[in-house]
Amino acid sequence: MFLALVLVLFFSIHLEAQLQVGFYSGTCGLAEFIIKDEVRSAFIKDKGIAPGLVRMHFHDCFVRGCDGSVLIDSVPPNTAEKDSPPNNPSLRGFEVIDNAKSRLESVCKGVVSCADILAFAARDSVEITGGLGYDVPAGRRDGRTSLSSEALANLPPPTLNVAQLTQAFANKGFTQEEMVTLSGGHTIGRSHCTSFSNRLYSFNSTTSQDPSLDPNYAAQLKQQCPQGSTDPNLVVQMNPSSPSVMDTGYYQDIIANRGLFTSDQTLLTNPATANQVGLNVINPFRWRSNFSMAMVKMGHIGVLTGSDGEIRLNCRKPN
Repeated sequence: MFLALVLVLFFSIHLEAQLQVGFYSGTCGLAEFIIKDEVRSAFIKDKGIAPGLVRMHFHDCFVRGCDGSVLIDSVPPNTAEKDSPPNNPSLRGFEVIDNAKSRLESVCKGVVSCADILAFAARDSVEITGGLGYDVPAGRRDGRTSLSSEALANLPPPTLNVAQLTQAFANKGFTQEEMVTLSGGHTIGRSHCTSFSNRLYSFNSTTSQDPSLDPNYAAQLKQQCPQGSTDPNLVVQMNPSSPSVMDTGYYQDIIANRGLFTSDQTLLTNPATANQVGLNVINPFRWRSNFSMAMVKMGHIGVLTGSDGEIRLNCRKPN
């Protein structure tokens, strides 16, 4: 009898800790509709909002788990994640989360977490740019802590080689194949020149330009990103041929030695990852399907559920 009670308790706790599709169906039935409406409205005005939200979700989940900590503003003396070098000035779309949260608070106060809003918004962004839609298990709660130093320690920089990338993703529970799949998110969006200028002007002690970079593409990038420029507004499209479409143009660019980051082009240096790059080009549906599954998996990293964390009333600050 005692053993049976222990097992019931164990499974009750286990189930409570799980995210669920349709989590808000009984408490805030309009939640996903409201969030999607805000994403759609913002996307109509600025196509860059979609890749911004996908990237923001990734940067949230890789630091402290998917707890909305990337949304918290810095309050002196603390510098929050969003103001860490990997995130500032590159992350955008915060106003979309704010607008969705404001509307949700007006219809179901204190119910929908900021972490879940971001997860839904990332899914809607994938879908609106031509990717495969997917169900988002929800029930995340919001964290109360956001530290710039943790973003630096956990977010893989664009200078990593394939072994380092594989390890960085393995640290978060992903396989090498899933790492290549998620890297395809670079098929939409833009990058600041400072993230790859070393490949153009100061690659190593023997050559200024990365020899793995297509010379014609390098010349084009140099025109867009002049040497020595410190203009924070200088940006280029990650996949110039279709910067607002979730397609496999990213992988085609890599095969053509036109991967923008070292961490992109390095995928050709390993037989297994190079093979995946080729498979994704041949079968775009395969990549879209795998990407959606990997996004669902990413959304489970280090989540707070049950009575952990809180439901922030304002996504920019803890209650």
